[in-house]
Parts: sequence; structure tokens; C-alpha cells
Amino acid sequence: MEVHFTPEQEAQLVQIASQSGTDAERLVKEAALRLVEEDARFRAAVREGVAQADRGEFIEEEEMDACLEQMLRS
Repeated sequence: MEVHFTPEQEAQLVQIASQSGTDAERLVKEAALRLVEEDARFRAAVREGVAQADRGEFIEEEEMDACLEQMLRS
């Protein structure tokens, strides 16, 4: 697979990689792999949430609003 960046984007990646003590190719590869892993975690969490809802394991909107208000006050 090939990914193409503008010269400006490539320069930014090279700068970030240099500051991180790595090269741009490794930086981009690691970032892409983190994206894939995070996407898998997100999809699994959504599937679990849907399964919980299907089992009737959820809270009502009013209870959720109260929880959010309490979190914002903390």
C-alpha cells in the first residue's frame, strides 16, 4: 500500500518523527496501526452496547441526564 502526502504534510511528519526519535515511515505506520486498534475497540464497545440494550440493560434518559449533570459539577 502506498500513501501520498503533500510536501507540506510530509515535512510536518518528518519534523514530528525527528522530535520523537524515529523516522517518518515508522511514525505513520505506528499511527495507522493505532487507528486500526482503536477502531476495533470502538466497534467491540458498540457491539457490546447494542447487546446490552437488546437485553434491556440500559438506563432511562432522565437518569442519564442526572448522571451527566453530576459529572459536570464534579
